[in-house]
Amino acid sequence: MTEDLHLAEHPIESVRVFDGNLLHINRDTVRLPDDSLATREYVVHPGAVMILPVLPDGRILMERQYRYPLHRVFIEFPAGKLDENEGPLACGQRELLEETGYTAESWDYLGVIHPLISYTNEEIHVFLAQGLKAGEAQLDEGEFVECIAMTLDELTAAVLDGRITDGKTISGIFWLQQKLAGR
Repeated sequence: MTEDLHLAEHPIESVRVFDGNLLHINRDTVRLPDDSLATREYVVHPGAVMILPVLPDGRILMERQYRYPLHRVFIEFPAGKLDENEGPLACGQRELLEETGYTAESWDYLGVIHPLISYTNEEIHVFLAQGLKAGEAQLDEGEFVECIAMTLDELTAAVLDGRITDGKTISGIFWLQQKLAGR
């Protein structure tokens, strides 16, 4: 936005300092609004999709999955990274089937979440999936997921009592509350 130009930082130099299978890390030199220079380090991410799957009985299909960086199991919505040249809807459909075995008749794009704006460029596209039909999960090698069903009230209570702490999942619960309330 043109009214924000006085806050913009302008890249001078960019160096790739780590190249991983999924994540890459860049270190950039930027010119600040006062003309001084600063260093910005950030994770470059391919993007992802998160699915908010509503079962025919109104409960929400969730996953329990071990997340290595924090060494514990988390309750979260089905989600996954975009493959190269893959659109968000195709990714959502693929991830829902792979991780849960479900397909959906109806897909509603809700928007995008930027989960960690201070150190990554990751974008997570959010879809509401309804008209679910059960099938067999097709987990990737080395992927272990347990599916559970929870009501929206149970999800909200789990955020408030600390059982759900994943930021994208908390954002997804908000989106789901608003969408199911007709907003």
